[in-house]
Order: sequence, then C-alpha cells, then structure tokens
Amino acid sequence: MDKLIVFLALGLGTGRSPVAPGTVGSLLGLVWLFALGQLTSVALFLFLVFLSFFAGVWICTRAEEILKLHDPGCVVLDEILALPVAGLGWLAWQHHTGMARDHVFPLAGWEAVGWSVVIFALFRLFDIAKPWPVGPSQNLAKGWGVMSDDFLAGLMTALVSFLGRWLLSLL
Repeated sequence: MDKLIVFLALGLGTGRSPVAPGTVGSLLGLVWLFALGQLTSVALFLFLVFLSFFAGVWICTRAEEILKLHDPGCVVLDEILALPVAGLGWLAWQHHTGMARDHVFPLAGWEAVGWSVVIFALFRLFDIAKPWPVGPSQNLAKGWGVMSDDFLAGLMTALVSFLGRWLLSLL
C-alpha cells in the first residue's frame, strides 16, 4: 500500500522528472482537467474537485510520512489535482456565455487550446512565485500545506483567467 501511495503522490512517476517535476506534474494535471471537462454535470465536476482535495491531503500526508520528508519536490499530486481548480475561470466563462452545452468544458477549437496554455502558464506562475496567500499556506501541517498552496494558486489562476477573458470580451 505504501508503494501505491508514493506512486500516486509522485504523480504516476512524473515527480521523478530530473527537470521541473512540478511543471511536468502540472502537464498531467491538464489531462485530469480535460478528463473532468468531459463530464456533463458541473455539480459532479465540482464535487470531484472538492473530493480530490481531501484525497490529496490524505495521500500527501502519508507520502510525507513514508518518505520522511516535508513537502518534497517529487510530490506533484498537488499540482495535478489543482489544475481543475485553475480551470474554474474557464468553466465560469463558458457557462456565463452559454458556450458549454454538452460538456463542462468544450474542448474543440483554438480558443480551448489557447486558454489551456494561459491557464497552465498562470497556474505555474502563481505556484512558483507563491504570492500571498499561496506562500503562507504551505506552513499548514502535513498534507494540508502540500495541497493548499496549489489549490490557492489554482483559485488565483481561475480569477485572473476569468477577468482576462471578460476584459477581452469588451474589446
């Protein structure tokens, strides 16, 4: 069971990347975002994001205990699970404009590709720069600190991407 927990915490091995493991793990987070985006229920999407936060806290807490390290860089499950949070601004815009009909996130077209890049880049920026309250949230105990900073970076990304999309619509 310990090996499975560490494997999950290491983002199915992406956390072992010799270069930028958090960024590599975040790429897997895009896959998670797109998988959840195929759901037809926003409520189910939000429930799974909420549930994944608490599952991530438990897994990351156990991984810290097993590895005997505090918030090791190889643990990237937090980045993976937080990417759908970063996509909430896109989700809100799609639903605000009535563009989302069959899926939570329509993935067709260049706009989807462009906004995926923007969301990914903003998320990585906030996760790396750790502006307030992202940075201080890492001081929470165990898996709470591991998960909270990424989820807050995701919320900041969602807010900025939604506001950016709204500003673009005014042009």
